[in-house]
Amino acid sequence: MNDDLNVRLLHLLDRLEPLLPPEHHAIDWSRDVAALWQRHALGGRLVPVTPRDSVHVDELVGIERQKRALVDNTRAFLAGRPANHALLWGARGTGKSSLIRALINDLSGEGLRLIQVDRYDLIGLPALVAELRDVEHRFIVYCDDLSFEGNDDAYKALKSVLDGTLTGPPENVLLYATSNRRHLLPESTSDNNETQIVDGELHHGDAVEEKISLSDRFGLWLAFHPFNQTIYLEACAHWVESLGGAWNEEASAEALRYALQRGVRSGRAAWQFAAYWVGTQLSE
Repeated sequence: MNDDLNVRLLHLLDRLEPLLPPEHHAIDWSRDVAALWQRHALGGRLVPVTPRDSVHVDELVGIERQKRALVDNTRAFLAGRPANHALLWGARGTGKSSLIRALINDLSGEGLRLIQVDRYDLIGLPALVAELRDVEHRFIVYCDDLSFEGNDDAYKALKSVLDGTLTGPPENVLLYATSNRRHLLPESTSDNNETQIVDGELHHGDAVEEKISLSDRFGLWLAFHPFNQTIYLEACAHWVESLGGAWNEEASAEALRYALQRGVRSGRAAWQFAAYWVGTQLSE
């Protein structure tokens, strides 16, 4: 009987093993400052990672108001004062993701830890915040390029964690998200068909209210807009010089041509131009 049981257990383990995640070093928040949350068939786990770059907040050009607001909010959070979940929304390439990543380079020494969650792993968000509840550090849980195409499970999980449960997120966790959409869900003309005017006031229909309700749970909204030519050139000059190149009239003219070809002026375009320009000049 015992032999039969052992054989059955071995067969069961053989079937479960492919579902288990590969082994990684256990996270140590006294050492690790950033991690990825990865969902798997049996739940989820934190995988420590090294921050991808060393950019600091003051190096990001053209978003002074947004930098000040997000740093102030984060420092209030680190000090145990009231702070808001933050939604950074707007034009692509304008520094939304870079600003959040730069926080860890500036504020990890003050106790900040950063956890990135993929949009498709948000279904495991309640389990993650429950795991962080009794940890002594303070965490920004960060989701990049967030948007939803409908009322899916990931949408429900995020909405619930933000403001939809009896306990809410623990006091040592804030959620920061970036998106090209202010309301995170697609909007259509038909949504406005239910809008009514009552006693001179505009009242949205159920469809619009549902789409607004998620972004409303973020207390801090920061809008990012395309750069004008002056700010774009300032960003180009900064990154060209940071990469060891020289900023001059030739570089400025080429930067304008680069933006025209790409059809966008942004912080990302400025960085990409600087990498192209300095790399080309150093090879000559």
